[in-house]
Amino acid sequence: MWNKDCKLSLRLSVMSFLEYAVWGAYLCSMGGYLAGVGLGGEIRWFYCVQGVVALFMPALVGAVADRWMEGRSLLSLLHALSGGLMTAMCCYGSRCAVSFPVLWALYALSVVCFLPTIALSNAVAFSLLGREGRDIKRSFPPIRVWGTVGFVVSMWAVDLAGWQLKATQFGWSGFLGLLLAAYALTLPRCRGEKRERQRGAPRVNARMLTFLVFSVLAGFCLHVSNAYASPFLHSFGLSHANLLISLSQVSEALCLLLIPVCFKRLGIKAMVLIALAAWALRFALFTGGVWLIALSMLVYGVAFDFFNVCGSMYVAEQAGERDGGRMQGLFMMMTSGAGASLGMLAAGSVVNRWTVNEGGVQAAAAGTWGWTAVWLVFALYAVVVAVAFALLFRQ
Repeated sequence: MWNKDCKLSLRLSVMSFLEYAVWGAYLCSMGGYLAGVGLGGEIRWFYCVQGVVALFMPALVGAVADRWMEGRSLLSLLHALSGGLMTAMCCYGSRCAVSFPVLWALYALSVVCFLPTIALSNAVAFSLLGREGRDIKRSFPPIRVWGTVGFVVSMWAVDLAGWQLKATQFGWSGFLGLLLAAYALTLPRCRGEKRERQRGAPRVNARMLTFLVFSVLAGFCLHVSNAYASPFLHSFGLSHANLLISLSQVSEALCLLLIPVCFKRLGIKAMVLIALAAWALRFALFTGGVWLIALSMLVYGVAFDFFNVCGSMYVAEQAGERDGGRMQGLFMMMTSGAGASLGMLAAGSVVNRWTVNEGGVQAAAAGTWGWTAVWLVFALYAVVVAVAFALLFRQ
């Protein structure tokens, strides 16, 4: 029977689909495009900027959403700005000669607008679900899974249209962003009237502080494979890298459906430990042949969902209504901000040391071990963080 709950779930699912379709248009293929236009050695700076922006923008936008501006309006405004900048990046990136500073500046500005919308869309969904008395742990994962579907569909569109190594992927992202900007205005209001202005920092206890510290360390892994899987696979002559990489998002969608049961039975500590073990296994499998690489894509769902999605739900549970938007922003600041930016700087140095030749081209084996050494270093790092988390975090 079609009821109010089903209608809300459908509307939030469409929002989630478009939110991640915007990102999926370029996140996993941008590295291949950059390597193709002679910017292989600069890939880390494009992915690092996401982390730098996440250090301040999600928390700032979360505070605005909590205090002053209604959520759907802010979501629409940010996507309109981001979509326009992505369209400009497509136009500039399609030229024969591409300048790193100009291309990077357009991308950085678009990320400033887009990245906070991930945490904001979560906060909007949590607010609307909570207002209807819905259980977030059970209701949110089936909605969020449509975000992964959107990410995959967008990746496939880019691959099958032949845009993996072209700037057109940014134009596709811009179109989807502008579409979401319009759609966001049709969502229900997150609140009937503005809440009393909250002052001061969100409340963080010792357990939450420990969790946020490890969010930084786990965030090191977040964009490594997004940034380098495409040039890694293209360096071996694989033409449809996006289709193979999209298995990661298929896995992510399936794993999202397991979260309500697993999170309830295992708790946050076990979920994070499983996620870190999965990151280690994913990186290790990249050192093998095609079948092992395909298996590593299937492991991705556990690695990403069991930390990022469960972490977001855990933060929402601990923060409550008062600090919901700001704590979501703070969590993203730690994972996609400090963790991702520091991780990409470190990862970029490792990758450039082993795989970029003197001409700045990503090669299969520019160093002694080439890509094998790169993936083993990343796998070892995930193991060390998992052991530390097991010893120091008290659930």
